[in-house]
Amino acid sequence: MSGAGFVCTFTITLLGIGTLHADLMDTITLGDSASEAAHAFHSSNSEVITGGLGQSARHLLPPVTPGWAGGEMSVTLTIDPEKPNYLTTRFWGDEVTGNRMLLFADEKQIGYRHLGDIDQVDFGNEDPVYNGRFYYVTTPLPLSLTQGKKSMRFELRGYGPIWPYGMTFDSFQKPMTTPTRGTYRLYTHTEGCFVPPEDEKQGMAVASPPVRPAPGPEILDQVKARINGEIAKELAASIPPNQMQIELLSRAWSVDWSIAYHNPAVLDKVLSGLDALAQAYFKNPSLAQSDPVTPNPDWFGLGLAGQAITMLSGPLKPHLEEQIDIAGADGGQGEGEGRMTRRAAYTKMLVTSRDWHRQHRRLYTNQSMINDLYGIYLCNRGVAALAPEEALPEPEVRRYLYESVGLQRWSDSDPGDPSVKGPQERTTKNWNVGENYWELTEKGLTKELGFVGNYGEVIDWVTAIYEATRPVPWQTGSSGDTKILAQLIKIAKARSIFRYPMQDAQGNRAMRLETVIGWRDAHIPGDIVYAQRASWDANTLEAAASTLDPALIGFGSQMLDDNQYFASLARQMEQPGLRSTIGLLSAPNDYKAVLGYTGKRRGLLPMAPGQPDFVWTDEEDGVVAVKHGEEIFYASLYWRARQAINFLARVHDLTPQFSRIAVVAEQTVYTSSGITFRRPNWTTAGYGNGGVPYKEVSVSASTGEKLPVARMPRGVNYKMGDENVYAGKGDFYTLRYGPFLIGMNMTKEKKFQLTVPVGMDDAVDLVSGKKYKAGAEIDVNPRSTVVLREKGKMKNEE
Repeated sequence: MSGAGFVCTFTITLLGIGTLHADLMDTITLGDSASEAAHAFHSSNSEVITGGLGQSARHLLPPVTPGWAGGEMSVTLTIDPEKPNYLTTRFWGDEVTGNRMLLFADEKQIGYRHLGDIDQVDFGNEDPVYNGRFYYVTTPLPLSLTQGKKSMRFELRGYGPIWPYGMTFDSFQKPMTTPTRGTYRLYTHTEGCFVPPEDEKQGMAVASPPVRPAPGPEILDQVKARINGEIAKELAASIPPNQMQIELLSRAWSVDWSIAYHNPAVLDKVLSGLDALAQAYFKNPSLAQSDPVTPNPDWFGLGLAGQAITMLSGPLKPHLEEQIDIAGADGGQGEGEGRMTRRAAYTKMLVTSRDWHRQHRRLYTNQSMINDLYGIYLCNRGVAALAPEEALPEPEVRRYLYESVGLQRWSDSDPGDPSVKGPQERTTKNWNVGENYWELTEKGLTKELGFVGNYGEVIDWVTAIYEATRPVPWQTGSSGDTKILAQLIKIAKARSIFRYPMQDAQGNRAMRLETVIGWRDAHIPGDIVYAQRASWDANTLEAAASTLDPALIGFGSQMLDDNQYFASLARQMEQPGLRSTIGLLSAPNDYKAVLGYTGKRRGLLPMAPGQPDFVWTDEEDGVVAVKHGEEIFYASLYWRARQAINFLARVHDLTPQFSRIAVVAEQTVYTSSGITFRRPNWTTAGYGNGGVPYKEVSVSASTGEKLPVARMPRGVNYKMGDENVYAGKGDFYTLRYGPFLIGMNMTKEKKFQLTVPVGMDDAVDLVSGKKYKAGAEIDVNPRSTVVLREKGKMKNEE
């Protein structure tokens, strides 16, 4: 819905814009009896521990009777009765736990359990969050809750892990069987950037972490043994292979070290699998929409079969005119029973799959890529190998891939019956993103509701798309689509900004994926990632080997130098299942390609120690990345604003001594739709009608908060409360966090001014080097960002 637009500048009354130092109101040291007594501490089922750097803390213990809710502890802390307030918790970065902690104030829940714009205090971790150092988590407190009060009762409650995809309470919320991580201190303050007291004991980054000693190249022999063992099992099986097994066999046919390499038994097995698939399709045509053996079946369709037919088109050709029994088909012998040639049967099922997926595309980028690659493109390539007259022309079908990788405007699902020419009324879901939506930003990031961390790591899927466009998919020697290749390299270079140096769980040198500011992420820290992530479907050197781009080769070489590649393969080997086995298939040859590259490599990842300082921004995603000496700063200014403008930013600030994770207030200029969204009483999730209901009744402290909805582009039919990529997007953001002042212009045509605030008297533009005094006004042009930093104000900074 579009309204009469007018520009609004508004700072939400929920929070305040931070100035340079936190105005500390109160502090409690957990485990210190005097401090606890002074703050009316009360606890049920907790214990005192001596933790990091010999400091005291408290764990919340699991319930005595098995269950999902554990210990609790409450304190009274001083707050400001007029200003907005924040609460910060102090944690030790080496602790690992799957458990979670929620904050309550005056019995009301602060934030959401899963993917809300105000996060829970702790949502667990699998690896150390910040090796050998403390980290601080800052949570905003609603002004409606604190106004007029000089103190408030706060409570932390411990809970077991969750499985985010669970649709029922028992599948979503898991039992709590171990203690939470230790909570060391709680602080209340009135500024968004919390600055630890000068006398607080801190750790320090290890100057030169060791290189991981093991495993080594021997892991490649284990990879080959696993894959060859699976191939042998499939060849010996008495039943035909399914689509996943067909994919393994058909791809391994061209892998020179595998027992499937040009093995005639593989062709026989693939034919038997394709025959069985065709017979199952004619009995149940909905199989073309969704084959349950594939991951996310309604995205893949019969694309794996299409890929196999394309890859093996030469060897399979002599068998395509042979007839097979097809129950339910009319092969000229009457309705119900018949025989068809393989060519006719395979073509029919692939055409059906292709056309259904054209009408049922996905919006979020990784899903769009999978659907368009397998459900549409590879089905069509299979049709082209079987019956060219029934295939969509290659330029026409490649359009879907171009849209998915951000080379063309996304055009939604195809309308109606694809065989009918001319305009038709849409019969599929309209995603309501307007007439000019692109799946990626111009700078190469996936574009949804802001920066995407782990789910934004689509390098593996774009590599698969590029490989699918080669004359024979997955076979080197001739190039695929050059436009997609260039886009793949651009995406990989953009993603390289979001890897930061941090030790692995054993203390070895590594680079990790930034996930703190990812709007779809609930996983801290991110995985160890260099050129690309390890996934079910790909190893970490695949894109480097596929593109042979000097920069990607350099990133992959850095992983090899740190000896993290073989460890990543070892972790992949721990994943059971055929999907993971297929994902390992190219690893030995990818390693050989990167190791044997003879061109000039282009250095290290941008955030690696010793690399030059820089500022990188993407105004379409609302994200900022800064390397300034030894400090690394990430911020998402367009932060989980699903339904409306929320005036919140997410910050991840990493220093050698400690790191900070914070949700803080920002100023937002937006174009109003005239609509106001009122937050419902959601306590589980910040979307999807509030998520899975809990057995304990909670009231969200944010219930009833009024948020303005931004004006929508033409063609968007907005419904109040729906998740929408435009509803919460501002025109211009101003974020003050500690020494940083950021002004981001997200528009294509407007110009804004960033005013240097009172008290910021020695600010330097980190790009131009120009200095500014308080009161200075700086032009911020369309689709640009100004990042200032004031010197000499932070702890341990010269």
